[in-house]
Amino acid sequence: MDLALWIVAGLLAAAFGVAGLMKLIQPKEALAAVGLAWTEDFPAGAVKGIGALEVLAALGLILPATFGVAPVLTPLAAAGLVAVMVGAAVTHGRRKEYPAIAVNVVLLLLAAFVAWGRFGPYAF
Repeated sequence: MDLALWIVAGLLAAAFGVAGLMKLIQPKEALAAVGLAWTEDFPAGAVKGIGALEVLAALGLILPATFGVAPVLTPLAAAGLVAVMVGAAVTHGRRKEYPAIAVNVVLLLLAAFVAWGRFGPYAF
């Protein structure tokens, strides 16, 4: 089970790291042009803030446990991603972007799995 938690945490870290960096580096107009139409509903600072949260969570999923420094940050990062995905699902629901909600739910469940495992029976 520990291996499964590491694999899921690594996949989440990769996905959110890339997505967060994209939001941090590109202007919101460019993000909207490549399919992230939800960015039109938010100010540029909010989009950058979401990107920063995603990058920090990606780092928090891997680095604390890897180096043994404050490993409680790993399940906290996963719980934070659960909250981000709830917000994302609500946003997509308001925009009637239902296929995107399915992706949000999958990512939410994976993050919840890591939070459960690292807070509970497989804590560091």
